[in-house]
Amino acid sequence: MSAEDQKRQAAMRAVEMVEPGMRLGLGTGSTASQFVALLGERVKAGLSVICVATSTATEQLAEARGITLSTLDETPELDMTFDGADEIDGELRMIKGGGGALLREKIVAMASDRVIIMADESKMVENLGRFKLPVEVVQFGLRATLDMVEALASDCGCTGEIALRKTADGQPFVTDNGNYILECDFGSIGDPDELDEAFRFIPGVVESGLFLDICDVAIIATKDGVKLFEARRDLDEDVD
Repeated sequence: MSAEDQKRQAAMRAVEMVEPGMRLGLGTGSTASQFVALLGERVKAGLSVICVATSTATEQLAEARGITLSTLDETPELDMTFDGADEIDGELRMIKGGGGALLREKIVAMASDRVIIMADESKMVENLGRFKLPVEVVQFGLRATLDMVEALASDCGCTGEIALRKTADGQPFVTDNGNYILECDFGSIGDPDELDEAFRFIPGVVESGLFLDICDVAIIATKDGVKLFEARRDLDEDVD
């Protein structure tokens, strides 16, 4: 089974979780696109849902499939978000942003009761960082921001080339929010939480592609079938 076939298998399992009347977040990327296509088939068959897209590309795809769209201003609370991942580890921590929509993906995810991640088995890793970590930054002061990202990442034990993402014609890639993306080739991120916290001290950083403690359920399609992994979180409970 190819990676594309696995992505579709994961998306097929995910779309089964959708119930009539739900408010959904729609992710961005190849696996999320598979989900949108399958969701469109259910909508065509009579399913009623309201969706918020995480990118212009996903919005256009959903519209073409006849899916009713809203915005977070109109629908600020969502039941579920369905998205993909560029990498996901055993603790369901992720790197996302390969499609350039990391900021909106994180905003939509945080507005959702549950976040469902769909992926093929190639996305499972022991340590995050094999995939270049995207960091969304404002255009102003790019050089200064890049230098600060490099310095603070180094303090966290992360070193490697940091480059500006560019389009096929060599121009800087610009997100739907009008920002740039730095691609950090760290190879391995020893402490994702420490690195994520460090980025918050840099004014020019809008958001990083580290998605930590966000995924609730991971649907991973493998050569042996589709497997579900649920997040384990230690919750402090008040005892009267």
